[in-house]
Amino acid sequence: MVAMANWRDAHRGRDGDTIAASIGTLGAPKTSREELAQRVKDMDARLAAHPDDAGAAILLADALLRQTRVLGNPGLAIRAERVLTRVLNGDPSNYDANRMLGALYLSQHRFREAVKAGERNRDARPYDPVNYGVIGDGHLELGEYDAAFDAYDRMMALRPSAAAYSRVAYARELQGNVAGALESMRLAADATGADDPEALAWAHAQVGDLYVQLDKRYEAKQAYSAASHAFPGHPFAVIGYARVIAAEGDLGGALTLLQRLADASPTPDLAARIGDLLERMGRHEAAERQFALAESGWRADAPEPKNLARFLAEHDRKIDDAIAIAEQAVSERHDIFTEDALAWAYFKAGRIEDARNAIALALRTGTRDRDIRAHAAAIGAAAPRVASR
Repeated sequence: MVAMANWRDAHRGRDGDTIAASIGTLGAPKTSREELAQRVKDMDARLAAHPDDAGAAILLADALLRQTRVLGNPGLAIRAERVLTRVLNGDPSNYDANRMLGALYLSQHRFREAVKAGERNRDARPYDPVNYGVIGDGHLELGEYDAAFDAYDRMMALRPSAAAYSRVAYARELQGNVAGALESMRLAADATGADDPEALAWAHAQVGDLYVQLDKRYEAKQAYSAASHAFPGHPFAVIGYARVIAAEGDLGGALTLLQRLADASPTPDLAARIGDLLERMGRHEAAERQFALAESGWRADAPEPKNLARFLAEHDRKIDDAIAIAEQAVSERHDIFTEDALAWAYFKAGRIEDARNAIALALRTGTRDRDIRAHAAAIGAAAPRVASR
């Protein structure tokens, strides 16, 4: 979520043919679903007529990244990378393209590359706050929290903005300060203009997620409704609202919402959520079909090792495979959610001591994440600590 946070700073290209302001900036077209699609169409036409228009290429990449978040289609990010690569092949020093590349690497979970790109751009323009956001996001996803928080502090000091507030919110959430995170995320929503409805919907949905953590379902539903009002059908809003009404007992309503979303933009996460609802409703065969789709998607279409390992462990599927996947992931990144996935896989395999060691790392930031805390409680109950230790 942080990796795809609200990019509102200008991405203006050097090319004199650039014909529009960047998405999310003053004077730019709105970022509704229809207007994002129109921007892609317009910039494609512009590039067909003027292949060297770097500004149009950057605007196209910007729109494609937004669509990646809305549609959950990783192919759009791949296309955005091709667009940026063409610009940089002709002009390696193009700052706007290089800065956009950092955001693109984050969307593709290429976190080391994102940090390096952010650092290069920071060295070129040390007072551009966007670069510190990219650097911080990369470090955060790798579990390098001190470096991430330092970058966010610098970003906020340079220019308080929706993008900076949202990062402060996530940093607070990771450290267990959910009330403080909510305060910062509400500031992020307030700082997001109505001319950027996609980012506004994203921010309101994050507010809703934080209300859920605080057991304030009514306020959460209000936030999700505000997100849907800003950008109808935004996936984060739909998923959040479905989660709340399912917790209130409306499994059928939640299932309908998620199935509609999956029909338009299928993702492994949606398949897993739909499968869980079907399982709770006693529709075991239908649930198993969704679980198979989720597993296949996380293995091939949208690889995300920690999500796949956690899914396998939670659903008692191929536990040895879950351990191998999580161990490989932890060898590359040490964020608390990857450590938790490994801990839960160890627990399901009966490797309690290994699970204890991994869950301790998952708890190291002070997170109040309910899944992590529930896993920690189960692991602790299976192997209570000796008092002398």
